[in-house]
Amino acid sequence: MAGHSKWANIKHRKAAQDKKRAKVFTRVIKELTIAARDGGGDVDTNPSLRLAVQNAKGANMPKDTIERAIKKGLGGEGANLTEITFEGYASNGIAVFVEATTDNNNRTVASVRSIFNKYGGNLGTNGSLGFLFERKGIFTVNKESIDSVDLEEVEMELIDYGLEELTEIDQDIIIQTGFDEYGTMQSALEEKGWDVTNTELQRIPLNTTALELNDAQKVMKLIDKMEEDDDVNAVYHNLEITEELLTQMD
Repeated sequence: MAGHSKWANIKHRKAAQDKKRAKVFTRVIKELTIAARDGGGDVDTNPSLRLAVQNAKGANMPKDTIERAIKKGLGGEGANLTEITFEGYASNGIAVFVEATTDNNNRTVASVRSIFNKYGGNLGTNGSLGFLFERKGIFTVNKESIDSVDLEEVEMELIDYGLEELTEIDQDIIIQTGFDEYGTMQSALEEKGWDVTNTELQRIPLNTTALELNDAQKVMKLIDKMEEDDDVNAVYHNLEITEELLTQMD
């Protein structure tokens, strides 16, 4: 897959997150609750909670909201939250991978299946298309917090910590690592004191498929509806996001 199309996909995903700030809050609250439930409330001994708190701060979540979510997890209120995934196809054979967190599996399965069916896709079986994606660590860093904004210098600083690629999008530097280097890069960025506004493991398609604009817009309608579902955390796909399609979505 061409690097350009990959970063266009990431740019689209970032734009979608920015537009749905309330949805980002919902996702991060679940992350905080589950992390505290599974690993305790101390960020120094619970890396998952540390990442969730970092993401919450990056999303400008109020401190008391963060603390309530952690207390919810410690108090057992998040005991019935489970993380599940779905795999299926949109129209024209575009692969779609959905990550969700739910307190009611039946509700979420029914909702996801309904969206696939309504917008010309179909829900498949788990494991049917996961091989089409690679798990990558993606870090979003505020450029203003970096001593040098020269991308080549930043690359040289991070290459020993597992950097694979980086790019500049608006006021952010987007850093990509392999799955196994995710923790190493996270620690390095913390030590440098850079302002990491978001960090997550994403599923990056190994290859993308380009469609005519009308067909691509139909696929994006399915993806947009899926992202609007309250239980859905993230939707990944292998549609090539072209400049023309980005312009139509703005």
